[in-house]
Amino acid sequence: MEERFETFTLLISKINRSIKKIKSVEMAEYNLKSPHVSCIYYLYKAGSLTAKQLCDICDEDKASVSRSIEYLENNGYIECNSLTQKRYKSPLKLTEQGKSIGEAVCSKIDNILNEASSGLLDADRGVMYRSLKLISENLQKIVEKYED
Repeated sequence: MEERFETFTLLISKINRSIKKIKSVEMAEYNLKSPHVSCIYYLYKAGSLTAKQLCDICDEDKASVSRSIEYLENNGYIECNSLTQKRYKSPLKLTEQGKSIGEAVCSKIDNILNEASSGLLDADRGVMYRSLKLISENLQKIVEKYED
């Protein structure tokens, strides 16, 4: 049992550190950080999302997403054309510059995912993702018990 715990936590930590390092190195040429990458990626895929939707899909807190939105907006990557009072619920979309970066980001992500999963059969990949999803959901249920 002890070895299972060590292996699981060590591998998850290593994967997380590797992802952060890859994001940092790959996005340096665009002056983007990890939360910026997630915002651009999901906006590129969806076309338009609100700040709240970005928080949910990126699994980031409101402050982090707000800082990312501010940075991306100030640097010409995203825009908010809504005149509503509730900016948090206003749709955001990529500018032409943002779309260009979004395309490059998605291409880099696809290449890295292909390289990272080399040697995995499609069936193995499916089992891995289903297993990770189940583990994530089960851990979230445990966390929710602590919050009650």
